[in-house]
Amino acid sequence: MKVSKIARKGARMLFAAVHTDGRLDQAKVRALLASVVERRPAGSAEILHEFHRLVRLELESHAALVESAEALSALEVATVEKSLTARFGSETTFSYLVNPSLIAGIRVKIGSDVYDASVRERLNRLEAELSV
Repeated sequence: MKVSKIARKGARMLFAAVHTDGRLDQAKVRALLASVVERRPAGSAEILHEFHRLVRLELESHAALVESAEALSALEVATVEKSLTARFGSETTFSYLVNPSLIAGIRVKIGSDVYDASVRERLNRLEAELSV
């Protein structure tokens, strides 16, 4: 769905309005959505579509998926969480996944960023360099 400039601007204004102290306020999001649904202003479908995209991106930017070849120890989990919290903020949520195909190491996906320090990635890079 292509969003018009007016709808995009309206969605950005609404998105800015639902923040408290620089953080997304879920109560404000709910109240805003209820208000828009109740009033149904012109172009509300486009505005809500773009607003949903902005909220989804904001939430994804604070959700870290940590993959490792083996289950991480409590000390490793604490170290990873401390490091990522320092970089991305205290509202970061964590989920952990064991992925044996990594061979060893760790891969972290937070928002659209991927930090890959796995042996599998190093082997893939080495293979690409050797095939050139």
